[in-house]
Amino acid sequence: MFANTGWYLYNHRLSLAKAAREAGYEVVLVSPFDRYVERLRKAGFEWHALELDRRGVNPLREGLAIIRIWRLYRRLRPDLVHHFTIKPVIYGTIAARLAGMTGIVNAITGLGYVFIHEDGTTSLLPRIAQMLYRHALASDTVHVIFQNPADRALFLQRGLVDEERVSLIRGSGVDVTRFRPLPESTDRSMALYVGRMLWDKGLGDLAEAGRLLKQRGVPGTIVLVGEPDEGNPASIPAETLREWEEAGVLEWWGRREDMPAVYAASSMVVLPSHSEGLPRTLLEAAACGRAMVATDIPGCREVVDHDVNGFLVPVGDADAIAHAIERLFADSSLRTRMGAAARNKAINAFADTRVAAETLVVYRSLVDPE
Repeated sequence: MFANTGWYLYNHRLSLAKAAREAGYEVVLVSPFDRYVERLRKAGFEWHALELDRRGVNPLREGLAIIRIWRLYRRLRPDLVHHFTIKPVIYGTIAARLAGMTGIVNAITGLGYVFIHEDGTTSLLPRIAQMLYRHALASDTVHVIFQNPADRALFLQRGLVDEERVSLIRGSGVDVTRFRPLPESTDRSMALYVGRMLWDKGLGDLAEAGRLLKQRGVPGTIVLVGEPDEGNPASIPAETLREWEEAGVLEWWGRREDMPAVYAASSMVVLPSHSEGLPRTLLEAAACGRAMVATDIPGCREVVDHDVNGFLVPVGDADAIAHAIERLFADSSLRTRMGAAARNKAINAFADTRVAAETLVVYRSLVDPE
């Protein structure tokens, strides 16, 4: 299993790695080094370092990255590789095909920065990315897993994949025993955002919604949990986050490890993102029995059923975000009803055991464990 960060493997795919190991596979994890690598090792997994510049576009350096992956695959000689995130999917697939591998699984976890920004100075990047996707995925040895129907339809429409070699598995799953309903904190009303500090996550819109709520005198607080992502061009500087905090429109808590307790302190969870695969924060919020406010986009609408377990709002509409938050702040019975519906959906559709089982079916279609 190869991703662009150890953080991703630990937070999004650890349950799958454990399920594969229990099913008889020897699981090896590959990523650049970060602080989550030691946790992966403590979980009993072999890990290998593979440096990858997430923002790099220099053709020579990117070509050398593919060679490094190819060398690793030639040395490890895996029966099956599973790639996550854009560069591991593209470069890892090219390297695996060069190494003569026949079991290649790719997870399209979201369209990423280059697909979101298809105009302006980055207009060349989507064309290059799509060309590379088309080259990498055009093989009978490659199976592609999508997290939502819209991304699947886009790749099929643009001829990037063959319909016979794709699956739809909704998200990476959520541990519904770790993330479970707890009573709301009675200290204050809180609208919680959890994730990376990125403009693409709609945090500029959320900050504006915070200003509107403050102007209207609405009691309650917007809280951001997470860190900037310096490897992403859309990362929000820490200075901007602190400016929002100083202006009193929201609070920024940074990275937190005690996420079940953080969700328990919240009244609702908000995700005003501009693009998603299938957001884990909404899965965790649903498992914790929290009502949700999210943008009406692919991925979010897979989890949020409008007016059932949350509200869907238009992308970039700060006033609509503020109105939905205000409505939930004011109505505890509505939050309770939506939270119960969210928990029920998390159990029935998004439990990590279900996602792992569906993924193992794909694995077995390509190679059986000894």
